[in-house]
Amino acid sequence: MRGPHNIWRLIRTGATLERTGAMSVVLEAFNAPKPLRVMARGVVWPFRWIGIKGDPDMPPVVRALTALGPAYIKFGQVLSTRPDVVGSEMARQLRVLQDRLPPFSIEEAKAAVSAELGEPADAIFSEFSEPVAAASIAQVHKAQLAKTGEIVAVKVLRPGIERAFRKDVDAFYFAADFVEMFLPFSRRLRPRDVVEHFDGVVTGELDLRLESASASEFADNTKNDSGFQVPFIRWDHSGRRVMTMDWAEGESLGDNNALDAAGHDRHALGSRILQLFLSHALRDGFFHADMHQGNLKVALNGDIIAYDFGIMGHIDEYTRRVYAEILFGFIQRDYQRVAEVHFEAGYVPADRDVDEFARALRAVGEPIFGMDATKISMGRLLNYLFEVTERFGMETRTELILLQRTMVVVEGVARSLDESINIWDVAKPVVGGYIKDSIGPKALANDLWKTAKVMARFGPRLPGLVEAALINQVMPAVQTKSKVWPWVVLSGSVGACVGAAILAVFVWAI
Repeated sequence: MRGPHNIWRLIRTGATLERTGAMSVVLEAFNAPKPLRVMARGVVWPFRWIGIKGDPDMPPVVRALTALGPAYIKFGQVLSTRPDVVGSEMARQLRVLQDRLPPFSIEEAKAAVSAELGEPADAIFSEFSEPVAAASIAQVHKAQLAKTGEIVAVKVLRPGIERAFRKDVDAFYFAADFVEMFLPFSRRLRPRDVVEHFDGVVTGELDLRLESASASEFADNTKNDSGFQVPFIRWDHSGRRVMTMDWAEGESLGDNNALDAAGHDRHALGSRILQLFLSHALRDGFFHADMHQGNLKVALNGDIIAYDFGIMGHIDEYTRRVYAEILFGFIQRDYQRVAEVHFEAGYVPADRDVDEFARALRAVGEPIFGMDATKISMGRLLNYLFEVTERFGMETRTELILLQRTMVVVEGVARSLDESINIWDVAKPVVGGYIKDSIGPKALANDLWKTAKVMARFGPRLPGLVEAALINQVMPAVQTKSKVWPWVVLSGSVGACVGAAILAVFVWAI
């Protein structure tokens, strides 16, 4: 039954793309063959009249996605983090997508709060404002807790948003499967994987308990960061469709006039936002992946306050070490070491020439270092780096692409505060400090301690593991091979026992 509905949605989508002028832009971005471009436009042309006109002042693709509604806006925002799929230029255009939509009524918001929290909204909040922000998935109200008088922000999901998104996501899956089946050239872009990634992002944002957990974890990680705040989550007033947290009072990080009037040092703020982002990404492996001015404020005391934790980035510890070495290698202009790190990490196939790769990296780094210090961009460096590594056979790493995209945004925020900021000078102490802590003797000792703890947990199971290995691997060979095998088995068994004994002594000593 869903097939006809999905087909209708796709027809309407195609008609809107054609009517807004976005169809040709999209086909160009995906390098579609000319016959396909002619066929695609020919198919949707008769239905052009049912397409949504949109705002003619917007760029074509942004205009089309905005006209098609919340799911398409959010899909465009997610694609803006995937230049490997849509290309750098399209990703840049999609970054300007805004999901400001008309708010739903305060009565509907209070009804949602009452249903989610199990008591009347007026009993929980003595004051509940009209929406102060309305996006594609939820809107935010300023409120006052009835019991304590504290001011909080209440985020409420749009009524029926889950069902509406589910319908559009089903259509996206239908389109992805169709494209992969009938357009073989598109398979390198893995359309279904892209939709699955989007589905995962949206599923997380449609459960505000997950965003609350992200905010709570981020607050724990950063509680000792000087000059940085994360509002406290009010778990007793939060649930799947409602999230309550302390109100962030301060000036928007995007309002330079207000920041100047309040006496804040914009150069210091710009440097701090860069260093904080790098610290969160490298030290914690958990970073705010939507750090634009709209999600940042400056408190009266000069602290930077972050909010809106719907999109967070994760990087495992090993990848963080590799990433830091690559960045530091570029900062030091040690291209040979940067190349070696890529090979050691297995990012570039071993059959490629490391020296040739180092020369390609020099072609990336030197033009950037030749720029004026105020024009140097770490985000641009990473973008060029991905282009080079792709030519050398490196597979796409989604977590690093999200990091690169966020780095571009954070650099933009910093430069909007002070154009004279030198990105390398700001980044060097953070990256260098992380390398010192994560790759030097201290890091080796920590790694050994972690390994010892894992081995200690498996200590009681070691005899069983050795026995299972002997039974499953060695004994079958004994039954089928020559008389030499008993001696091999005997020596192997003795070696295993000795090894187990040494390991047991080591664990006991720890």
